[in-house]
Amino acid sequence: MRASRMVEALLFASEAPLSAAELARADESLDEESVEAAITELRAEYDDQERAFGIFEVGGGYQILTRPEYAPVLERFDSVPSSQRLSGPALETLAILAYRQPVGRAEVEEIRGVGAGAVLKTLQERGLIEVVGRGEGLGRPLLYGTTPFFLQHFGFRSLDDLPRPEELPVVLARRDPDPQLTLGDAA
Repeated sequence: MRASRMVEALLFASEAPLSAAELARADESLDEESVEAAITELRAEYDDQERAFGIFEVGGGYQILTRPEYAPVLERFDSVPSSQRLSGPALETLAILAYRQPVGRAEVEEIRGVGAGAVLKTLQERGLIEVVGRGEGLGRPLLYGTTPFFLQHFGFRSLDDLPRPEELPVVLARRDPDPQLTLGDAA
């Protein structure tokens, strides 16, 4: 069997991204270098044949996915599963977590200005965030971070693929209150 066909079969059958190391464990004739070569060969083959799918690097591994330009076609077809959309508050909370992790609920609530317990629970249930530790403060609060599924869901290879905060319309960096502003100025 050709390495490229074995890798193709594994990627086709898998619901989650697979790393080169995971793919190499499938057969004694494979190693990470031959897997990478097979992926390069398959990508070129799919491009040459103008296939509607390709091999994408997401969530720390490789996955066969439909090319983005076909999304409008898929959205109109009822039997194609679609991912559930996230609400505005969920996206805001997820952005805070992605950029500031590990972060506790109190910090998320301080940044957003509203309670975040229900949103955090929803994001956890969807597998986008997880508890990654405990804080040092009073009661040792839970700290949250993003999951590998977060990367896969949004098509990122790693957190390094996130836009830099200065590129965003709203900067998520910590801001100190303006020392010049007093209560009299706010009225």
